[in-house]
Amino acid sequence: MRIQVAVLTVALAAALTACATPADDAGSAPPGSPSPSPSAPPSASAPPTPGATSSVAAELTITLDETGSGSPRTFTLACDPVGGDHPDADAACATLADVGPEAFAPPPRDEMCTQQYGGPEVATVEGTVAGTPVSAQLSRTDGCEIGRWDALAPVLGSAGGM
Repeated sequence: MRIQVAVLTVALAAALTACATPADDAGSAPPGSPSPSPSAPPSASAPPTPGATSSVAAELTITLDETGSGSPRTFTLACDPVGGDHPDADAACATLADVGPEAFAPPPRDEMCTQQYGGPEVATVEGTVAGTPVSAQLSRTDGCEIGRWDALAPVLGSAGGM
């Protein structure tokens, strides 16, 4: 019995070691690979990361129909430097710096979305964020679209349904 326990203990230790992530290894790198420098400053050309408070270059045209009546408002937004006729350009630019251009991507086709209706609001966003072209149609027709809308609400110029 003791041999079986010892064999299981060694097997478990080997499995846990194989599953270790680089962070678990306290910064050690495989032989022959360059060591990451934790104190190196981030690259100036790196895309913004979620939670970042830095600015991001953006030029957007936003068309917003809050009632779904076909009477939209259209405004422009520029970031870095902040400008345009957006109702709250500072908040919109801060949101763009946090979420980056990826927030404009549609949900994956195989993503399951709750079937709930969030309201009649629709918006179209065209332009560039961090040098990446964006073209998005947003609505509040299901859980996935509501999530996209909520993440971009300051950019769209409307809280929509909240």
